[in-house]
Amino acid sequence: MRITALSLPAVLVGVLLLSACGSERAATRSDGSQQTQGSDSADRRGDPSCGAPSTGTPPTSGTSELPGGSADLEKDGVKITGLNGRSRNCDRYPLSAEFRVTNHESEPFTYTITFEFLSDSGEALAYTEQTVPSVRPGQTVKRTVDMSELHSPAPVAVRVGIAEVRSVPADEAPAPTGPCPASGTRVTTDDGDAAMGLRVVGVHLENCSTRAYRINGYPKLQLLDEDRKPVTGVEVLHGSGGISTVTGFDDPPKPVTLQPGQSASAGLMWRNTVTDGAPVNVPYVRVNAKAGARPVMVTPELDLGTTGKLGVSPWKKDEVP
Repeated sequence: MRITALSLPAVLVGVLLLSACGSERAATRSDGSQQTQGSDSADRRGDPSCGAPSTGTPPTSGTSELPGGSADLEKDGVKITGLNGRSRNCDRYPLSAEFRVTNHESEPFTYTITFEFLSDSGEALAYTEQTVPSVRPGQTVKRTVDMSELHSPAPVAVRVGIAEVRSVPADEAPAPTGPCPASGTRVTTDDGDAAMGLRVVGVHLENCSTRAYRINGYPKLQLLDEDRKPVTGVEVLHGSGGISTVTGFDDPPKPVTLQPGQSASAGLMWRNTVTDGAPVNVPYVRVNAKAGARPVMVTPELDLGTTGKLGVSPWKKDEVP
């Protein structure tokens, strides 16, 4: 359920695409995303100096060789800032890319950026994701994304692009790893399942504290749009609400006690059917495990179509394998 549109004016993400052995220029794909286009490196593969990192000044403008493209290097707050780096075997195939995140908000934010590695024709060959935590207001943070971080081998790519940017207030960011949050719990979502227009995403709650944690009922949800503003016109239902029949989804809630290290799960269910009207997409959901619990803002990317309904199952303790 990947969304490729970029729409986060509050964040400035710059990408420095790493390549060498010949000049490059920034290019804009026909869908508006940014990438680089090599020019003469293929003719220098026999050059003994080929392979050394390039250190030239990054260009501040560029042209596009792709149909329908333009020379615009900025889109929805995401900006290509220049070129620099090295390549593999002088073949113009970038191994990595530098990127910069600038927080223009008034409070610390955590940013998650999905990168795509692209073929010469613009086809997305692989995706990888990086999270930049707790960027202070006005701060710019530079990081590097590398193809070697992929969990499985990927075809050779010649460009790196930004597929998606998501940001959440740092004090509401999920903490799937690292020190246990002050709340004593971790709240996360999984990638979900999709079949024939039906979507189901799991919400997971782990007790990482040293004390028992008790819940009874359903997670409390607030649906948020691209600007993290409340979404109206969507009914959040306890149970499936007739969306579909999924085993256990309509079971009545029961008290759950999680000992340290134990976890529980709930489910989100919807259909992405589109009939009349504009489809509703909900990238962000603010989750409270129970009334009064610390809120966590997750990004399950709910493509609700025009159905206006989201089903929620009760918390259930996870079975130990």
